[in-house]
Parts: sequence; structure tokens; C-alpha cells
Amino acid sequence: MATSAQTTAGAATALSTSTSLGPLKQINAGLLNVGYFEAGPIGGTPVILLHGWPYDIHSYVEVAPLLASAGYRMIIPYLRGYGATSFLSSETFRNGQPSALALDAIALMDALNIDNAIIAGFDWGARTADIVAALWPQRCRALVSVSGYLIGTQAANKKPLPPAAELQWWYQYYFATERGMLGYLQYTRDFNKLIWHTASPKWQFDDATFDRTAASFDNADHVSIVIHNYRWRLGLAPGEPQYEELEQRLAKGPVITVPAITLEGDANGAFHPPASAYAGKFAGKYEHRLITGGIGHNLPQEAPQAFAQAVIDVDGLASGGSRA
Repeated sequence: MATSAQTTAGAATALSTSTSLGPLKQINAGLLNVGYFEAGPIGGTPVILLHGWPYDIHSYVEVAPLLASAGYRMIIPYLRGYGATSFLSSETFRNGQPSALALDAIALMDALNIDNAIIAGFDWGARTADIVAALWPQRCRALVSVSGYLIGTQAANKKPLPPAAELQWWYQYYFATERGMLGYLQYTRDFNKLIWHTASPKWQFDDATFDRTAASFDNADHVSIVIHNYRWRLGLAPGEPQYEELEQRLAKGPVITVPAITLEGDANGAFHPPASAYAGKFAGKYEHRLITGGIGHNLPQEAPQAFAQAVIDVDGLASGGSRA
């Protein structure tokens, strides 16, 4: 049964109280050597926290201690093309397909001997979490997804949107051009800082907060992964045949059956569908929460307590309970 609620977060602040996640770990997983942060008791319920573009693991810098203190084991990986994550082979195609990123998450769980986890994310990370929940529900104990159901298709992405919505996707069309690829390569940090401002117009982050994350964009594969992701979405770049069967399954818009909580910030400046548009995609125990207080696209960093509480509460749904 679906429910909806509104939660007020504190005003988006300029400074984080936590400045570092601590030392990273590295592990070979699938096609990658993954850099990740781990916290919390080894025997705790695993939680995989996935970041988006143009962000990194520090989106969870204040979520991590909240969940660790609640007894959860957090795994927070850099996605392919970010930070300390690298490809094991120079011959591997730098693929940004959503199904490839989802398989990265499965491979990481396999490498860490995690059979089943709560999977939570925003932006690219929410899409990845949605895909894992939809295609491998046995691996996903429960789901927290900012902006809801983000599984899309190339066919759907070819359909025009109203002009105001198209404007929010301006960078996608820029990336479709050679000029856009060169521009992103030359001005990566300036470009991504602009996205931070437009996607979270009320979040008053400081330079140190941005610079901490921007270091992850120096990854040698970052530009290639980002450009391929957005070009593939529009059908302007080919995928790889090993992902075709997964993409065909995703094109059918699979329903998510695991317990889920979706979140939205009241000041999200990035394109996002209304909750009513995707509520029917969640067939299990489900809640939607609007987080108020000027919260934008990078919800876990802007409203860490609300995000952490959603993880705790969705675990309760998975255990057969309901939120307090």
C-alpha cells in the first residue's frame, strides 16, 4: 500500500559537520577495481549507497555516521569513472549504460560476499538502485530512491518534452556534440559546479565542499563515461551486446516489488517526474516523502537525517513493520 508524507529538513547549509569519510578500501569487482568507503559493524545489515553525476561518495559524508550508529554496515563506492575506481583492463570499452552500472553494483556485492542489501541512491545512483531492485529483487532487501522510478529507455528518450522540461536537459544535448565533449573535458569542474547550483538552487555549499568532490572528476575515465551515458540515452552512441538482453527487459518498465521509499526535495532544480507518475511502479510496501526546507537534487548531502531515516524506515518495512 502506498503512502505519502512530508518531512521538513533543516535549511541547506554551507558547511558540512563531517569533512571526510576516512580511508578508502579497494577491491576487484567485475570489470573494475572499486574504491569504496565502509563503515559500521561488519555484521550489520548491509546498505549500498550510490552517488550520481556530478557528485561522489561525499554526498553521504553525514549519512554514514548516522547509519553506522544505528548498526548498519555501509558500503559507499565510487562509480565507474569517478575517484579511486578504475577499469582492470585498458581494453574495456568505457561504457556508461545504466545496465552496466547496475552490474557493477552486483559485482561489488559478489566481491564483498553480500547476498542481499538495502540499496539507496540519487541521480545515477537512484537509477542503478532501481534497476537492481527490478531485475535482481533477491539481491535487494529494500530500496530508497530519490526522484522515484528512473528506469528509462532509448525509445522514450527520443520523444520530445515540453520546452520548459527540455531546457532542464540542456547539458544532455550539449554532450551530444563534439563541442560539448571538448567543453566538458576542458571545463569539467566549472561545468559541474554550475550543475550543482542549478540542480540545488537553495543549497549554499562552500568551495571546500565542492572541491572535495571535484577531485573525483580527475579520474581518467570520467569524461568518457559521462559522455557515453548521455549519448547512449538519446540513441547517439552504441551500447555493448552483452547488455542488450538487460536493456530489453528494462525497456518493458519492470515493476519494483521490494519494499521502497522514494524521496523528493522541494527545491530540486533538475528534471524530475511527479510522484504520481511513478507510484504505480512500486508494487510492494511503498512510501513517498517530500523533503521540504529548500532541499535540492543532492538530497543525501543536503538533508542527511531525512535520507538516513528513510533507510532505517525502509528496513522496517522489509522486516514487516511500518514507520513510526
